[in-house]
Amino acid sequence: MKDYFIQYLSMTMERRTVLKRIGGVGAATALAGCSVQEQGSGGSDGETASGDGSGDGASGGSQQSGGTATAWYQLQDSEIPAREDAMETFASETEFGVEGSDISNMEKKTTSAIPAGQGPEIFEWAHDWVGDYYQREFVVDQSDELSVSLDQFTDAAASAVQFDDAVVGLPHSAETVTLIYNADIVDEAPETVDDMVAAMEEYHDPSSSQYGLAAPFNPYFTSGWIQAFGGYYFDPEQDPALGLDADEAIEGLQFALDTLRPYMPDDPTYEPQAATFSEGNAAFAVNGPWYLATLNQNDVNYEVATFPEIDGGEVTPYTGISMWYFADAMSEGGADATAARNFVEWFATNEDHATRLAEEQGAIPVLDSLVGSDELPDHVQTYSQTVSQGVPMPTDPRMNKVWSPLENALIEAFNGDATAESALTTAAEEIRSNWE
Repeated sequence: MKDYFIQYLSMTMERRTVLKRIGGVGAATALAGCSVQEQGSGGSDGETASGDGSGDGASGGSQQSGGTATAWYQLQDSEIPAREDAMETFASETEFGVEGSDISNMEKKTTSAIPAGQGPEIFEWAHDWVGDYYQREFVVDQSDELSVSLDQFTDAAASAVQFDDAVVGLPHSAETVTLIYNADIVDEAPETVDDMVAAMEEYHDPSSSQYGLAAPFNPYFTSGWIQAFGGYYFDPEQDPALGLDADEAIEGLQFALDTLRPYMPDDPTYEPQAATFSEGNAAFAVNGPWYLATLNQNDVNYEVATFPEIDGGEVTPYTGISMWYFADAMSEGGADATAARNFVEWFATNEDHATRLAEEQGAIPVLDSLVGSDELPDHVQTYSQTVSQGVPMPTDPRMNKVWSPLENALIEAFNGDATAESALTTAAEEIRSNWE
């Protein structure tokens, strides 16, 4: 999803922190004959769970005759049971095992452990690390080893896992953010931004802890508005590649500050914004499918909607592809690498598993056989529509230099410490300097 998806996402998006992109609500009964032993390590390097970038906790698959893969991921508490169940199911159906670890800071852990030869065979994250990690040799091409075809996936998903003709992982779901509304407060999805503003105005009362909108104000969540009038963050196919300080991007940020900011809680970060809606204290939210598990647990009466029409533009959010990366340890080959590859192929192509994730977690399938299916839950179909309106996050390594300066700029603009123009201009100058 998360990516992000980038350490700031780990700090600001629920799916990427505790979070976490993408939220399950429980696991099915483990299949008979599959024993699972709890692991205490953060991966093959044997570090214990802690907040310094090592594992928060682990679940392991039984040792199998065909090899045991080490897998890292970063999930919400509510997602972990379904992940453990998936590993158990895979182990029960094959000769392979999977030892999984929930990691507290995926970027920090992968960039330190993999070069030291202590990383996993596979790890899960959004697709935006593909170019950077491939160039840094953290991930490896497995195109000659795969037994599944990328033709099974949507074009966007297949493209997301490739860089310089190398296939460095397999996709399993799409993600983006869209509009969510509290059906106890709002009667129906707004067709236009004016409709949305009218509903926010009616409910908004900060003195009673009631807000019109709860939406993290960071680069990923705000991308739809900044890119609504033809603006863009970074596009290597355009000249200039960096578009943050262009008039169209400034217009988009100004729109968000003028139209949405007045109805939001004063803290722009993920946790307080997300909690405001999940506690029933906001009319609208902007969030991703991973957030739905929290709403389900809190018994929020919510509906998912596409973004309303905007005069003179179209809300165009960033989209992500959640994928399993093939880490450098795969290059060693052997039984464990074979186990990892088989698990990833199973996870990415098993329709029953993908359908379950859609039903329980709101995950958006990227298998062509499931995309657009009427069998999918309504909210998943809605997210799919928003994905089709959005634009994939760039995989170009230069994008990594965009996130942090832009995040700082948005916080300053949100807090009233900078205008939209000065915030984005300053961020653009810093990014260009960092590129040099």
